[in-house]
Amino acid sequence: MVTKKSAKAVPAGEGRSPVRTRILEAAFSAFAEHGFADTSTLEIATRARASKRELYAEFGSKQDMLVACIRQRAERLKLPVDLPEIADRATLEQALVAFGTQLLREVSDPAVVAVFRIAIGETVRAPEVAKSLADVAIAASRDALREIIRRAIDARLLGGGAPEMAEHFFDLLWGSRMLSLLLNIAERPGPKESAARAERAAAIFLLAYPAPMPR
Repeated sequence: MVTKKSAKAVPAGEGRSPVRTRILEAAFSAFAEHGFADTSTLEIATRARASKRELYAEFGSKQDMLVACIRQRAERLKLPVDLPEIADRATLEQALVAFGTQLLREVSDPAVVAVFRIAIGETVRAPEVAKSLADVAIAASRDALREIIRRAIDARLLGGGAPEMAEHFFDLLWGSRMLSLLLNIAERPGPKESAARAERAAAIFLLAYPAPMPR
C-alpha cells in the first residue's frame, strides 16, 4: 500500500478552497452512509466532483479526511459569539437551555452519530481518529458549557467548580440517550423533546447549584 504524506490541517473557515469544502461534504456523507472501511477515495472524489489528485493534494489519506470531518462538525458546538450577557439566574437558565437544545440537535444528527460509530470502530486501527473526536468535537461542547458556567460564577450567580458542574449538566441533559443512539435502539429526539430535555436539565442544574451567599 502506498503511504502518502499527510496534508497540513487548515482551520475551519481559514483558507479553505472550494474543492476542499466539496471533498469534506462528500466524505462526511459517504462515511455516514457506508462506514469508513466501505467508503473508497474514488467514491469521495466522484461525489465531490474532484480528481483523486486534488483529493490527495488536500488530504494525505482517508483517515485525514475523517479527522477533518470531525473538526469541521465540531465548529457547530462552540460557544456562539453573540451569546448574551449572563446578568441574572433567568438569563443563565436561558443560556443553558439554548446550549442544551443546540447540543442535542447537533450531536443526535444521524450523520454525526454515524461518525461517532466510525470513530469507535476505528479505535484499534486508527486511534488518532477517536482521539480527534475526543479532543476536538467533545472538547468543543465542554469548553462552550464551561465558559457559560465560568461567566455565571464570575457574576456570582453560581458557586462551585466549573469542570465538575459541566459534567453534571451533561449527565442531566443526556442520561443514557447517547448510548441508545449509538446502539440504534432509540430515535433521535425531535425539536420539542430536545427543548424539554434542555429545560429540565437546566432547572435541575440550577436547583443543585444555588447562587453563593452575599458577601
